[in-house]
Amino acid sequence: MTATPETLIRDDILKLSAYHVPSAAGMVKLDAMENPYRLPEAARIELARALVEAPINRYPDPAAPELKAMLRRVMQIPDSAGLILGNGSDELIQLITHAVGRSGAVVMAPEPTFAMYRMNAQIANIRFAGVPLNADLTLDIEKFLTKIGELKPALIWIAYPNNPTGNCYPDADIEAIIRAAPGLVVLDEAYNIFAGRSFLPRLAQFANLIVMRTVSKVGLAGIRLGYAAAAPQWVEQLDKVRPPYNVSVLTQVAGEIALHYAAEFDAQAERIKAARAAMIARLTVLPGVQTFPTEANFVLVRVPDAPKLDAHLKQRKILIRSFHGGHPLLAHCLRLTVGTPEENEQLLVAFAEGLRA
Repeated sequence: MTATPETLIRDDILKLSAYHVPSAAGMVKLDAMENPYRLPEAARIELARALVEAPINRYPDPAAPELKAMLRRVMQIPDSAGLILGNGSDELIQLITHAVGRSGAVVMAPEPTFAMYRMNAQIANIRFAGVPLNADLTLDIEKFLTKIGELKPALIWIAYPNNPTGNCYPDADIEAIIRAAPGLVVLDEAYNIFAGRSFLPRLAQFANLIVMRTVSKVGLAGIRLGYAAAAPQWVEQLDKVRPPYNVSVLTQVAGEIALHYAAEFDAQAERIKAARAAMIARLTVLPGVQTFPTEANFVLVRVPDAPKLDAHLKQRKILIRSFHGGHPLLAHCLRLTVGTPEENEQLLVAFAEGLRA
């Protein structure tokens, strides 16, 4: 009998849909929460010179000591914390999920949230329990704590700020979750540069806390670099699951150089936050549009007819993300990444047109 996917692949994998990334060719790309600004010219020149000399004929140093030292200095990672790097935070989500994948383990998260938390649990054949947010997309802390007591999860994911809602849950609620959790709690701080809030300085207070970040949102999405800090005993175990050469030579070289320009990333983040406020002000006055509070580089809005408006924007060559149909709490919701002033103007003009159409 000839092997086919149906005879070899697990049934639950066959039923999954791949994480779809639409083509952005010829589009104004406002769907993926990227920083719209390039590296400054001096950084690009320095990077070009360094990459020419990069020893790509050799495997990368698995420990990446220079890059880790730079991350510790720039991101103010406590010396007492262990540090692990990943091929973006996506790989770290995978590593952490697989590492806790004992029989009967449960992974929890508030929902709606980043889809990869659920998907990685499913791929690892671990039960995933999503706890719905309130109707206004805030955290129902009492319900969440009750579920922790019932399910005793091995792993809890908290996106801080949350994606796709954009809000940060109250610090007191985060603290209550960490203290109540019998297992690990991972705070995904991918949008930290825009929120300005972090539990990274507080790692020593919580033995079961991991703080995970990525450099993607600060302007380095293309190099695929994520990092997670935690008590050294956790990093020691996670390192056993990590592929030995997961962070390439080119990523290590590019990361070290780009992080010298952290002040530029901070300045760009301030520009994006100002543009975010201006975008919200324009959206709020449009008829039938509801905006949700955000501390990230995107804005979640609810509109009268999300599929129609999404199609209209695509006709205008503007790519945003529709969440309509993905979760009941996100009915007719669209997520708009904050771009350059020119991109934002194109979006807002087309958005208003689409509402009137």
